[in-house]
Amino acid sequence: MQKLKIYLVDDHKLFREGLKLLLSTQDFVHHIYEASNGREFLENLTLIDCDVVLMDIEMPEINGIDATREALKLKPDLKIIVLSMYGDEQYYYQMIDAGAKGFMLKNTGIENVITAIRKVAAGENFFSEELLFNILNTMRDTKNESEARDNELSEREMEILCHVCKGKSNQEIADELFISKRTVDKHRANLLSKTGCRNTAALVMYAIKNKMIDV
Repeated sequence: MQKLKIYLVDDHKLFREGLKLLLSTQDFVHHIYEASNGREFLENLTLIDCDVVLMDIEMPEINGIDATREALKLKPDLKIIVLSMYGDEQYYYQMIDAGAKGFMLKNTGIENVITAIRKVAAGENFFSEELLFNILNTMRDTKNESEARDNELSEREMEILCHVCKGKSNQEIADELFISKRTVDKHRANLLSKTGCRNTAALVMYAIKNKMIDV
């Protein structure tokens, strides 16, 4: 794995310094940048080259949602992971819509943070299981407003969707189902098209919200 340049964006200095210290011991980390809010992050983004951003949501000046949206206008290939203390599902739907590639709660262990960085840097998505369960729990007592469209999906597409929701890459899915990666690519593209989702993270949320998968 290539050495990565990571950008930590969080208004809590102690949290940033602690995470920076933990990440600096990893052999895949080349350099770590810091910003205390979304505005500072965006102002410096054009001046530096970074691979993965760990983004808080609630910050002064510019929040994480707006900062993510603006950052991806400047650098569309930037990989952003949400790292927040809030488990509110609406925050995460907004971050997914803004283009984030992963999300987790701040009370997670450093091992999960490292896994998320590795996966997202490799072009995959990362979803905190704890957060997904939180979202499911908040949904249990609420009426599902949109109807599931599982009848529009083929049996194979539902199978692919299940694997996608487990965070598996197209190659991992191909290996497990004994089909080519190109076939998986096509199925995933069809899933995005049929559900109207913009990216894999949104697809996972769609599947959960419409009770198309069990998490």
